[in-house]
Amino acid sequence: MENGKEPFVERFFDLKGNGTTVSTEILAGLTTFFAMSYIIFVNPSMLAQTGMPWNAVFLATIFASAIGTLFMGIFANVPYALGPGMGLNAFFTYTVVFGLGFSWQEALAMVFICGIVNIIITATKIRKSIIKSIPVSLQNAIGGGIGIFIAYIGIKNAGLINFTSDPGKYILLDSGTVIADASAVPALVNLNNAGVLLALIGLVLTMVLLIFKVKGAILIGIIGTTLIGIPMGIVDISQVGATAGIGDAFRDLGTTIGAALGKEGLISLFSDPAKIPLVLMTIFAFSLSDTFDTIGTFIGTGRKTGIFSAEDEKAMEESSGFKSKMDKALFADSIGTSIGALLGTSNTTTYVESAAGIGAGGRTGLTSVVTALAFIASMFIAPIAGLVPTQATAPALIIVGIMMLSSFSEIKWDDFEEAIPAFFAGIFMALCYSISYGIAAGFIFYLLVKICRHEVKDVHPILIVSVILFILNFVILAFM
Repeated sequence: MENGKEPFVERFFDLKGNGTTVSTEILAGLTTFFAMSYIIFVNPSMLAQTGMPWNAVFLATIFASAIGTLFMGIFANVPYALGPGMGLNAFFTYTVVFGLGFSWQEALAMVFICGIVNIIITATKIRKSIIKSIPVSLQNAIGGGIGIFIAYIGIKNAGLINFTSDPGKYILLDSGTVIADASAVPALVNLNNAGVLLALIGLVLTMVLLIFKVKGAILIGIIGTTLIGIPMGIVDISQVGATAGIGDAFRDLGTTIGAALGKEGLISLFSDPAKIPLVLMTIFAFSLSDTFDTIGTFIGTGRKTGIFSAEDEKAMEESSGFKSKMDKALFADSIGTSIGALLGTSNTTTYVESAAGIGAGGRTGLTSVVTALAFIASMFIAPIAGLVPTQATAPALIIVGIMMLSSFSEIKWDDFEEAIPAFFAGIFMALCYSISYGIAAGFIFYLLVKICRHEVKDVHPILIVSVILFILNFVILAFM
């Protein structure tokens, strides 16, 4: 206590009111950071293929993640972290730059505009209205679906599954020739790989810690698995002595900062009238995916844990400004995309890996502040941060996925009206490796069910518009 009062940090984040403590929030923040720290290295490797300087993207990734996450924590007081989204950076690289022929500067300009669009639809309550239009059964399906999605990411990162061709399936060509089908099918890998064994050890370790209710079990599991990986040859401690090249990185950062608004960015993007329709369609694709990824993450992780309580949802409906936590969180997320583009990275969005920190007990913005500080620190200790292998964070994601599957228990599986859209929403998230595609599938099948039952009048108009936009997006992507 300070002068008979609670310390400033506890009062500012209302830790007692949210049923948490400083130590729990710190552990949660570090857990979230380690669960998503791979983006520091993966994002530069992805975007560098477009011609962007690796060092510049490295720093842009760190700064965009830190600024967005810090704003989320302080402004919205919720335990979510932001970073350049996986999937969106692949779309940036392979579709927009390689496929459509835009320069990386022009692609950054599109991301910046996407951020502005997100700010507008958040300020005008469109995003909030979308959330209010989603039936409770679909919200529960999204929560459980994200659980499957997170667990699937963890299983893939652990290296537990391998994709091989199906030897028992054949295709008859028009010429009459029969050939083997080369389509890939998932299969369990042989358990003779050190990385896979490390992930299994980490999974067992984390499960045991959770069963015995050890505080900070998920973070301890990550650290413990990393240490076990040293004698197994998975973790190379010689990286600790490597130089991070911070000086060179800052010099290269000047190449990407503001490039979105420069002559080769925004100005070039709209210089050719014939390409403007394609530009607008690409921005639309960026924005739709970004918007629904974020909405899915908030609904899936916040509803079950009480981060976004019923009282908060009521305040969201009644407020005219940014008064509820959800309002503020959506606004913080929309700001992050534009900031990231100005720094020099693809869409910065709320990370589903935030669920790892929430699973570790994070309930307030202090978790996000700790994660943001960890991102800043990683700029100087990148070699140390890089020591944590995916096999160490994979068990955390699997465990969090298990926790989130309980949302499925709220769905009436014996009622096809709920079961069909819930099934497609949940399963498509994992199989399509996309939260937004899972939501799209759930929305589309929900509308189909209502059409069959002649109950379209009961469907919220915004949900119908969302279905139309999703279908339009699929059509656009088909011809890109």
